[in-house]
Amino acid sequence: MPFNRAFAAALAVLLAAQPTAVAARGYRHYVEGTLRGPAPAKVEGGLLLMGGGDRSQDALRWFFAKAGHGHIVILRASQKGEIGKEFMREIGGIRSAETFVIEDRSAAYDARVLAALRAADGIFLSGGDQARYVRRWGGTPIAAIIDAHVAAGKPLGGTSAGLAVLGEYLYGAMDDGSITSAEALSDPFGPHTTIERDFLHLAALRGVITDSHFKERDRLGRLFAFVAKAQSMQAPGARALLGLGIDENAAMTVEPDGTAQVYAAAPDGGAWLVDGETLRIAPSPGPLIVSRIRVTGIGPASRLHLPDGRIERPTFIRDYAVEGNAAKVLRELPAP
Repeated sequence: MPFNRAFAAALAVLLAAQPTAVAARGYRHYVEGTLRGPAPAKVEGGLLLMGGGDRSQDALRWFFAKAGHGHIVILRASQKGEIGKEFMREIGGIRSAETFVIEDRSAAYDARVLAALRAADGIFLSGGDQARYVRRWGGTPIAAIIDAHVAAGKPLGGTSAGLAVLGEYLYGAMDDGSITSAEALSDPFGPHTTIERDFLHLAALRGVITDSHFKERDRLGRLFAFVAKAQSMQAPGARALLGLGIDENAAMTVEPDGTAQVYAAAPDGGAWLVDGETLRIAPSPGPLIVSRIRVTGIGPASRLHLPDGRIERPTFIRDYAVEGNAAKVLRELPAP
């Protein structure tokens, strides 16, 4: 049979568009779509902060538009390429979704992984176990490239564990557990409240520590503990930290100027901002005891300004007190 160049070219294009799974040393690789061609539209900066659980398709469309509807590289440390399939097949509007499952720290130095990240129009950090991210990416070229990607005006997103690692300070879960609010409040400065820093360096999240699955897993108390411990690690004179919790059914988009908006996948989805000013306390063993902590709610009609924490049209303003292993509402103030 004579060689048919047109058929061969068509077959090559077809194969490039099919999902692939390739195992390599230290990582697994999955591709949805085609890696060829530039982004069809302009690439712009921004952050997508997702609480985990149901993903807001409107927020993801915002992220894809920021990436110029081009090539998204997804990083994770477990599972497979399912999220790439979701991006391409359920939402669409991008050229490719390329997933690297980083299974060993050596992969953070792999030329193929690093080249894909450098060429990405958008980078997305998936869910899983943030301790694996800290161990496998921290202080490596992957972390440096993510910082450079954002500094160059390209979008970055994260959900669940991928959200947890975005702040200047982060809960690393380095004991391979996931501390509850009651446990964290009982001993906020203890060894199980594992706070890390210098993982990523994002200007909009300077002075911020994030948490996910927030309302659904009752994580307000542990965010109080995270903020208290992280502030004990600050240099003298540093400004108070902000704790930012995002519900499972919500996402927050952050523009390059720091203006942030909530997208809710359900009517009660939102975000919570903890003011760390009254959580500036000296480390000591035993439970957290604080008489007043200000917490402000952020909904779809609100506007949060990062990194300073100013909020327009908050959904609520509450003062909490903590003594022992539970937080209770002292009072709720009228939202301005």
